Amino acid sequence: MGLSYYYKFSAPAAKSSEELGEFLKGVEEKAKSAGFGPTLLLNAQFDSAERRKFVRRLTTGLAVDDPRLKGVAILKEEQVWEHDPHNGSCHLLPDSGVLLILTDEQGCESAFGFFKYRDRIKDINGKTLAETRMDGRWYFSDFVDSPDPRFREIVRLFARAGFLEADKDEFAG
Repeated sequence: MGLSYYYKFSAPAAKSSEELGEFLKGVEEKAKSAGFGPTLLLNAQFDSAERRKFVRRLTTGLAVDDPRLKGVAILKEEQVWEHDPHNGSCHLLPDSGVLLILTDEQGCESAFGFFKYRDRIKDINGKTLAETRMDGRWYFSDFVDSPDPRFREIVRLFARAGFLEADKDEFAG
């Protein structure tokens, strides 16, 4: 059984992708000076099949559980990658994202940033089946399996900016 360091970030809906990108540029500079490299700053829309395939490499999506997702409802394909009609759950794909990818000395990549998810889950006819309760805000959740203190410093930068929603460090005593 391994240990992990979990983190969740969120930003208000009023923040633009450009504003979040500027914040991440500052984080990127500090990460580079701490020895991470190469780095990649990404501001993207996931509006095509190829881009949705790509974002699946970056996130498992937003888990949504709602009894209205139970049954034979067929969800719009571009919204989700996994729908369990028996349990009424799905993993919602983000519509856009502003991300910083960091690479450590061993070549392991870690992501930090923000995804924008839709507020409503619709069926193939456009009927709203469930609400995500995201209210347009940006959200990101991930983890690293490393005790490296540089990751904690990256998360502290998000906290100082008011973006840290929660973190849990299983490496801490």
